[in-house]
Amino acid sequence: MKMSELPGIERRVKLSNLGEFAKRLSVMTNELREQILAPRPRKSAPSFTIGELSELCGIDRQKINYLATKEGSELPAGQTNGTGRARIFSLKDVRAWVQQVSDIYQTPLVTGTREHRGRVLITANFKGGSCKTTTTMCIAQGLSLRGRKVLVIDLDPQASLSELCGLYAEKDVTWEDTVLPFIYEPDIEGGLGAKVQSTYWDGIDVIPAHNYLHDAEFHLPTAQKSNPGFEFWSVLRQGIEPLRAQYDYIVLDTAPALSYMTLNALMAADSMIMPLVPESLDFISSVSFWSLFAEVATGFVEHEVDKTYDFISVLLSKVDYGSTSSAPVVRSWAQRAYGEWLHTTEIPASSVMSNGALAFSTVFDLSRSDAVAKTLARVKQPLMDYCKWIDDQYVAQWRSGQ
Repeated sequence: MKMSELPGIERRVKLSNLGEFAKRLSVMTNELREQILAPRPRKSAPSFTIGELSELCGIDRQKINYLATKEGSELPAGQTNGTGRARIFSLKDVRAWVQQVSDIYQTPLVTGTREHRGRVLITANFKGGSCKTTTTMCIAQGLSLRGRKVLVIDLDPQASLSELCGLYAEKDVTWEDTVLPFIYEPDIEGGLGAKVQSTYWDGIDVIPAHNYLHDAEFHLPTAQKSNPGFEFWSVLRQGIEPLRAQYDYIVLDTAPALSYMTLNALMAADSMIMPLVPESLDFISSVSFWSLFAEVATGFVEHEVDKTYDFISVLLSKVDYGSTSSAPVVRSWAQRAYGEWLHTTEIPASSVMSNGALAFSTVFDLSRSDAVAKTLARVKQPLMDYCKWIDDQYVAQWRSGQ
């Protein structure tokens, strides 16, 4: 047979065929998920060595051993390991130690609620692969290891943050579990608080996402058109407000687009974090984000709608320090563009992060006893330093009564 007589590839695709295609992909995804998570079908929090507890609390191991075994002590004793001299502590144990023993300022509770208003953080970026969702989860985990109570709200229909929280978005979550019912009906019984779920990680709760969140992009403009006085940008802010008394931090993860839901999140947030991979296309994408957001912001200001962010922080992530890396050049661009917004902390690229993503995990999910333990500190420590910086900003406000 001549080459010219070979049958061609049929590349035309009908919309009616996409449904069957999506079903096949769903079956494949479920199979992959089972393989990736096997033999552990649900996520579990890591355990901590006495050395890690010592670092988190800022006290030496001998004092921890003394306090853990002291008669009448109310501090968790952990579990003895090996010969009995080593101790392993659960995440819940660690948080109790940090709250009771460390010199980290802990927020006072009055009848179960906080004296201060919890702060709302948003991670935002248009570029896929920017570590936005992973950064969101790491910030929540890092803050919780400082004794904070954190709520994460997944506003991305892809629901990747929900997966990182241990939920199977397609199986464990319906649209009714998301913020969507509140978007439809802000007076709904229980408000957003009725949508909060606990997670495998002590100290972190979640309001998950579902692909039906896309419906908000139709509902909000329609509601504004039918009611010119409807403030489409403030719906989420109103829903979050009562939750501020229950959490130290509420962290929002958004879709990589300037959607109606992203605008709601931007207007609800007290501060903004943009993870930025130091590569040329990522930098250009970040510039596009600010250009578009500035146009929208101008429209808000013209209608006498303004707000002040406590801080905007650009965090370099997945930084490659190799000799052929473009990071030095792009870092210089970012320094010129963002000035003081560019944080001095950088999160290095690491195979640990890549492998963790395959298992729906972050570096905080890995225990020091794991095989990759020696490489964990290289990524975890900058993240903890960054979380401390965030926390320090607000501890100063809380102590002054703000």
